[in-house]
Order: sequence, then C-alpha cells, then structure tokens
Amino acid sequence: MSRRPFAAVLAANTISIAGSSLTLIGVPWFVLQTTGSASRAGVVAFCATLPIIVAALVGGPVIDRLGRRRVSAASDVICGLAVGAIPLLHYAGVLEFWMLCALMALGGLVHTPGLTARYVLLPNLAEHAGTTVARAASLYDAVSRGARMIGAALAGVLIAAFGAETVLLVDAATFGASALLVTAFLRGVPAAEPQRTTEKASFAVYRAELAEGWTFLTRSRLLMGITVMVMMTNGLDQGWSSVLLPVHARDGLGGATAMGLLVSLFGGSALLGALLYGAWGERFPRRTVFAAAFLACGAPRFAVAAFTDTTLPLAVTMALAGLGAGMLNPILSTVMYERVPERLRSRVSGVTTAGCELTMPVGGLAAGLLVDGFGAAGALLLFGGTYLLTTLAPLVFPAWRGLDTKAAEQVSRTARPVPGPAPEERSPHPSAK
Repeated sequence: MSRRPFAAVLAANTISIAGSSLTLIGVPWFVLQTTGSASRAGVVAFCATLPIIVAALVGGPVIDRLGRRRVSAASDVICGLAVGAIPLLHYAGVLEFWMLCALMALGGLVHTPGLTARYVLLPNLAEHAGTTVARAASLYDAVSRGARMIGAALAGVLIAAFGAETVLLVDAATFGASALLVTAFLRGVPAAEPQRTTEKASFAVYRAELAEGWTFLTRSRLLMGITVMVMMTNGLDQGWSSVLLPVHARDGLGGATAMGLLVSLFGGSALLGALLYGAWGERFPRRTVFAAAFLACGAPRFAVAAFTDTTLPLAVTMALAGLGAGMLNPILSTVMYERVPERLRSRVSGVTTAGCELTMPVGGLAAGLLVDGFGAAGALLLFGGTYLLTTLAPLVFPAWRGLDTKAAEQVSRTARPVPGPAPEERSPHPSAK
C-alpha cells in the first residue's frame, strides 16, 4: 500500500482549486471594474460554463483512452495558459471583451476533463492508501473546501491591494504546480494510465462507449434524480457566485474584501462539515442528512442577502450554509462510487457532470439580466425561492429513498442492463475496502 498517489492528488486539487477560487472572484470583479455591467459579468459566466457541458458530455471515453494522468496534467497546463493570458493582454492594452469571453470558454472546455480524471481515480487511490471510499471522499471534499476558503480569502486581499489582474496571474501559476504533481506522482498507477481495449478507436466505438454511460445513468432513478436536482442548484449557485454576490458586495458590503471573506467563511464551514461527515456521518441515514444539509445551504443566503446590506447576518448565514454544503459531496461521491462499475466510471461521471452543469451558463446569464432589469433584491428572492423548491425533492420523491439502500442491491438493479464484460469485472469498489 502507498499513500503517495492519494496525497499527490489531494495536493494537486488543493493548489488548483485554491487558484480557481481566485478566478471565481477575480474575473467577475474584473468585469465589473472595467465595464460596470452586471449583464456583461453574466455573459462572461455564460461563456465560461457552456463549454463545460460539452467537455463533460463527450470527455469520458477520451479520458479512458488517453489516460487519467495525462488528461489531468494537460488540462491544468492549458487552463493556466488561458487564465494567464487575460491579465497579460490587459496590461498590453489589447484585451477586448470577446477575447476575455473566448479565453474563459477555453478554460471551461478543458478544466472539467481534468477534474473528472482525478475524481474517478479516488476509489483506486483509496484502496492503495488503505482507507474506505467514504472516508477518502470526505477528505477529498474537505481538502477542496479548504482550498476554496484559502483562495477566496487570498483573492479578496489581493484584489484590494493589487487589482483583479494579479489574482489571475497567481491562478495561472497554481495550474502549473498541479500539473507537475500529477505528472510526477501518478506515474505507474495502473488506473491513471490509458485503459487497454481490443477495439480500435473510431467514431462508432466512441459513440458506443458514450452511450454506455448515458444508458447506465438513465436506468437508475436515484442517479437521475441526483443529476436533475444538482443541475438546478448548480445553475442557481452559478448566478450567485458570478453575479449576485459580486453585485451585492459592490453595492452594499463595501467591496471585494467583504466578498472574499464571505466566500472564505463558507469554504471554511464546508471544510468542517466534510470532516464531521467523514468522522460520524456514516452513522446517520444519508437521505435525512442530505435533505437537511441542502435546505440549509441553499435558499437562506439568497433571502438574507436580499433583505440586508450588512455583512454580519450574511456571514452567519454563509457559515451555516457552508456547514451543510460540506456534507453533500461526500454523500454523493460515495453513492456514485458504490453504484457505478469501475470500467464505466469515467463515462458515467462525464454524463452526470454534463447534466449537473447544464444550467450553469443560463444561471449566470439570467442573474445578470435580472439584476439589470429588476434590481439585485428581486433577483436574489427569485433565485432563492427556486432553490427552496428544488431542495425539497429528496423529501417528496420516493426514488431518493435509494440513498439509504444497500449499494449491492442498487448495483444489481442498475448495472444489469448495461453491456460489458463478466460480472466480476464490473463490480464496483465497495465503500469499506
């Protein structure tokens, strides 16, 4: 057993996600500073997230054929170049709005395959490290949350001190560091290398491999329910992070520093929530924890932001929301790893990621248009009300009871229709290995 590959992936994710948090705050603030338009901030968010759907949908089979290590490293390198080009072109005085949109689109196109490549490796790395998938997923999410907290706090300080352009240069450097870690420490890990296949690469084979992931997903009511629910909340969260919170911070909270501190507080609480779930979460029914956590992390922050222009009430709400949010991904990751066979993991993950992120381009664009048309308070209340209705789904629809059903039963029902090799080759990695 060796923990070095798992530690390397955690370190790479920490560095990369911390850098992405800089961009998450830096780009909307850069657009608001240079254009003063919430609608344009929404357009940039649309351009950054639309390619994510395409990349996630078609990327699963590509990840398997090229190898997860190679895809992860290449993704980070290209993202670093795209992000770093924005401030460099701005300093040169040649950056046009369409260039900003194009560079953000390029980053969105290649970033998701890299994240997916690392994500689907987690059960294999957990096995090598001698830990359970549930604990590894909790640690993975906790590290990601902590990275977002650090990145958000750093972004607020750097923007206030040096301008939004500086944070984008720092983000470019973090992508380079992540690529080096993955390249160096995942070499020789079988699951990270190209997957062997007797079939030659062709469009027909690629289409069949892509269809396998889609077929598996559509035949599981629970996985489809998760995908649809997260699709809705991701769109609303994108509107919050790319437009609504930046505008609220600019107009009522005093600027980028307050925004950075709020996002950092959310991330810190989410880190605590993930750690708490990793330590004690398996003792409680997943459905109950999941429903309560999603209700806490969703609508309240939109409502509080709509009715107050002071930082403290929103800070308390963001802390409670982060605590709930930190418990979500460990549950969803564990359910996914339990129910999806290893050989289909990249393909199913790609399809679910595409579905979950389908509304993200619309979320950012709609938020910008609503702010300009009806004001920030009206947009916040509309988004918050929609979020509340969405997060009631686990309490209403029977399929969500499957969160508490034994994994072996779920796999038996969902894996049977999917063509593939012998059953023993398709059995998923159990959570207690």
